[in-house]
Amino acid sequence: MNLILRRALSFGGACAPHRPVVARRGETDRFILIAAIPETGKGRTMRLRSGVAIDLGTVNTLVYVAGRGIVIDEPTAIAISRETGQVASVGLAADALTGKEPVGIEVIHPLRSGVIADLDATVVMLQAFLHRARVRRRLAKTIAVVCLPVEVTGVERRSVVAAVEALRPRCAVQLVDEPVAAAAGSGFDLMAGSGAFVVDIGGGTTDIAVLAGGHLVRASSIRLGGETMDEAVARAVKREYGLLIGRNAARTLKMTLGLADSDLTEAETVGVDAARRTPRTERVSADLVSAAIEPTVASIVGAVREMLSDIPPNLAEEVVRSKIRLSGGGALLPGLAYRVEAAADIATIVVDDPLRCVIRGAAQILEFGTGGARMTAG
Repeated sequence: MNLILRRALSFGGACAPHRPVVARRGETDRFILIAAIPETGKGRTMRLRSGVAIDLGTVNTLVYVAGRGIVIDEPTAIAISRETGQVASVGLAADALTGKEPVGIEVIHPLRSGVIADLDATVVMLQAFLHRARVRRRLAKTIAVVCLPVEVTGVERRSVVAAVEALRPRCAVQLVDEPVAAAAGSGFDLMAGSGAFVVDIGGGTTDIAVLAGGHLVRASSIRLGGETMDEAVARAVKREYGLLIGRNAARTLKMTLGLADSDLTEAETVGVDAARRTPRTERVSADLVSAAIEPTVASIVGAVREMLSDIPPNLAEEVVRSKIRLSGGGALLPGLAYRVEAAADIATIVVDDPLRCVIRGAAQILEFGTGGARMTAG
């Protein structure tokens, strides 16, 4: 564990934005999660399963508390003071410092390609999020449903369990494959046993899966996603225009111009001239952005076609009728749904609010049970 994070953990690791962590004598860095209280008829409530659901993504982290809804939807980032080891900020405030090189502050993005790369930073960040959400110490034992890409290793799964158990050792951690949660969040009934085809495009990974009810029938995961495209756009702009742009600027170009299927032919961006090292504004062509993201898009489309070639005949009709459903932030890329539909020859739609699709499904699994969904106890 590096010195900065060891100090942050020793302080308890949770804080409000831009506020140092303060530990009082006898306090621990644990959180007990509140009970699930879904609504029922006549204004009454009925207690079902207790706990939280967590979509721990490469780019964004979302936390759902049973009975309260989504309480956290912020970037997966934490800023630590190099001098004191205290948490300076988390989430949006920390992500805003990325690439700006503030003196004495280290900004950490603890996930890479959908899995935990820095366990200590992840624990501190989650502690801060739960503290901010005012998750109260109430129950002796709760459930935490955490979503993961389908092809993470056993070591990666254990690191997620360790991160959550560091927050609450008596918490029962249950891991859910992201396509299963995405299917539930997009409207599929996991209890019905009907077929579904889901493509969940996150920041670090893309999951492609065929499901029957809550069971995975076929599934694959490629470690490419929105961040891969952002990096490709930044490299292309540097190569073509001699302009250094940040991650956010690259993402804006990607989401504005997409696959060059719109009427926009160019978009403005601001960066640093690579030669003069001074700020400069540049008009970036749609063709350049489209060419930069094409390899990643082609890989995603190819993985979809490969999955379709292996689909069981008895599921084919149900998949065609229910359509291919795109979820995750990458689903919002202009022109992507059309590309998938053209390659698969099956109607393709972007689910409602795709950024929150996985957490919606995880919340349903938390409160109403698995419905047959594959879950792994921690």
